[in-house]
Amino acid sequence: MKALTISTVLILTALTAATAQTPGKQPATGTQSAATPASTPAAIPGAPKLAPGTPAPPAPAVNVAPDTVVLAIGDRKITRAEFEKFLSALPDQLKAAANGPQKRRFIEQYAELETMAREARNRKLDQKPGVQEMVALQTDQVLANQLYQDLAASVKPDDAALKTYFDEHKGEYEEVKARHILIRFKGSPVPLKKDQKDLTEEEALAKAKELREKIVKGGDFAAIAKAESDDTGSGANGGDLGTFTHGRMVKEFEQAAFSLPIGQVSEPVKTQFGYHIIQVESRTTKTFDEAKPQIEAKLKPELTKKAVDDVKSKTTITINDEYFGK
Repeated sequence: MKALTISTVLILTALTAATAQTPGKQPATGTQSAATPASTPAAIPGAPKLAPGTPAPPAPAVNVAPDTVVLAIGDRKITRAEFEKFLSALPDQLKAAANGPQKRRFIEQYAELETMAREARNRKLDQKPGVQEMVALQTDQVLANQLYQDLAASVKPDDAALKTYFDEHKGEYEEVKARHILIRFKGSPVPLKKDQKDLTEEEALAKAKELREKIVKGGDFAAIAKAESDDTGSGANGGDLGTFTHGRMVKEFEQAAFSLPIGQVSEPVKTQFGYHIIQVESRTTKTFDEAKPQIEAKLKPELTKKAVDDVKSKTTITINDEYFGK
């Protein structure tokens, strides 16, 4: 199979659109209900809609030899090995379409588009001035995108830069494990429980102080959280919030959680949600080696941008303000 040509690249945009909406099918809206798990796989573009619980039809089993011709478009014959090599160069969306339940539909549309493109070249439409400019623009776009990908893959912050960043931002890698009890008051975004009285701030503060006193005198924090906390999510788990880092909680809560001595029960802390009684169970800071992958991921976009800016700086660009404006 010949290498991926610019004419092939040009028709992939149309192929993507064609695959995304099979005739007779409505395109997926992308809307996801609040109850849908975040891990639910995205639907394959163009896949038929199935009733809830119905398994998707499997893709046809690959049981042909690599040198078997799997597609012929006129005199152009493509073996399985050549086709799979071609697929490996495509964007992820097209790979998914070509390997999913709509595999047959994908290749039919590809063959149709390739046939049309061949006829266009036979008629020398690719030599028309307007088409030539369009092809040139698409070529530049493909090359620019590939350059960006190459630059992104090549940049890597050195250990010295990573260590400097870590030393200057150690607080970002500090983690707290804590539990809390929330007592809401009027105006809180936390909904009232059934038949619950809407407390004033004064009443909520008084109740929070009373519960804290019970805990300080030996009361079980988890049991009191289950019975009294207005944060029903964590309350069901004894007030357990798990582990969190800076920036995950509202300012007042975070300040208390990252400064409170381990094991101590806080005085009521007021936030927009109500009054919180907080108990920190542990506080740890990641080591440099633990934080290193996270720092690399954070610095890489900045290094990529610098590499792109360096490329841009090599070429002088002059724009006529009178014609294009400022």
